[in-house]
Amino acid sequence: MKFSCERAFLHAAVTTSARAASSRSPIPALEGILIEAGQNNVKLTGYDLKKGIYTKVEAEVSEQGSIVLNARIFSNIVSSLPEGTVMLKTDGMNVNIKCENAEFEIIGSDAADYPELPTVDKQSAIQIPQSILSCMIRQTIFAVSDNESRPIYTGELFEIGNGMLTLVAVDGYRLAMRKEAIEGAGEDCSFIVPGNALSDLEKLCSDTEEPVQISLGSKHISFAIGETVLISRRLEGEFLDYRKTVPQLYRVELLADRYLFQRTVERVSLLIDEKVKTPVRCIFGESQVTVVCATSLGKAEDCCMLEGNGGELEIGFNNRYLLDALRAVTVDEIKIRLNTGASPCVVVPVEGDAFLYMILPVRLKSGE
Repeated sequence: MKFSCERAFLHAAVTTSARAASSRSPIPALEGILIEAGQNNVKLTGYDLKKGIYTKVEAEVSEQGSIVLNARIFSNIVSSLPEGTVMLKTDGMNVNIKCENAEFEIIGSDAADYPELPTVDKQSAIQIPQSILSCMIRQTIFAVSDNESRPIYTGELFEIGNGMLTLVAVDGYRLAMRKEAIEGAGEDCSFIVPGNALSDLEKLCSDTEEPVQISLGSKHISFAIGETVLISRRLEGEFLDYRKTVPQLYRVELLADRYLFQRTVERVSLLIDEKVKTPVRCIFGESQVTVVCATSLGKAEDCCMLEGNGGELEIGFNNRYLLDALRAVTVDEIKIRLNTGASPCVVVPVEGDAFLYMILPVRLKSGE
C-alpha cells in the first residue's frame, strides 16, 4: 500500500475514526484503525464492537492495500507532523510515514484480523440538519444514565411521529426531553441509541444545515454525515413512558429569567463538596426564590426575582441536576412548575413545548 494526502485532511480523518477505536480490548485489532487505500481515496475505520465510525479522505493512491495501525500511536504521529503532504507506504507489516523532514517507522497488523462492521438492513430513513440534531443531543445527553445495571437508560429514546422528532433521556433522578419538527419523517417509529454513540455523533456534527442521514435497521442504526458514517447497535428493552411520568397539573407556576436563576444557584453551589453532595434549598416565595446551602464549609444564601407566588414552598435539589437543566436551556425566560416539596420540578419554555426538564427533589434535613 502506498498513498499521499494532505496532513490536515488525514489528521481530521484519523481523529474522527479513532473515536470508535477501543482503548483496551482482548482483540488487539480493535485498538487500531483499519486503513484501506482504494482507487483515489483512503478509508479509515474505528470499531469497538458496539459502535463503529468510518470516513474517507481524498488521496493519491499509488498502491492499493490495507493495514491496521494502533489508533493512539498513529493519531499522535499524524497530529505531530508538520503541515504538508503525508506519504504512507507499507512493506509487509512495516509502515513508513513521512512528511517534510519528519519520518516514522512503525509496525502494523494484518487487516484480515479486523472485525467486519455490521450492516444496517435499512428499514426506514430520515434526514435532519446537523445543527439541529447536534443541539438536541447537547440539550438532553446530560440526563443519560451511567448505571449499567439498567442498560436501557444508558441511551436516549428517539421517537418519530406526526412530523416531529423527540429525544428523551432519563436516569432515575431527572428527565430531559427535546422536540423538533422535521420534514419527510416517513412512518412513525421509535428506537434507543446508546449515549456514548450520541456523544461522538454530537462532536461529528457541525453548525450547518447540511443533513445527517439516519438509517434505521432491526439491530443497528447509522448516521451518515458527508463521507463519515457512524454505526451503532440499538438498545433493546422497555423505555420509560415519559408522558405518564410528567405531571399534568401544577399548583404553582412561576416565570424566571433563566440566566439569573442559573447564576444564583451557581453562586450558592460554591460551598458544596461534590463528595458530600449537600443539596440546595429553594424557597419559592412571592416574586422571588431564595436559594440556601449550608455545608461544613459554611453557609451561602442568594435570591432571584420571579414572576408569581410560590407560597413559600421549600424544595431541595441536587445542585448539579438543577444546573444541568438550566444550562441546557437556550431561551431567556422559562416556566417553573411545582406542586409540593416532595414532587418533581418541571422546567418548560414560556411558549410552545420544544423542551421539558424534570428534576426530582432531594429530601431536606434540618439545618441544610
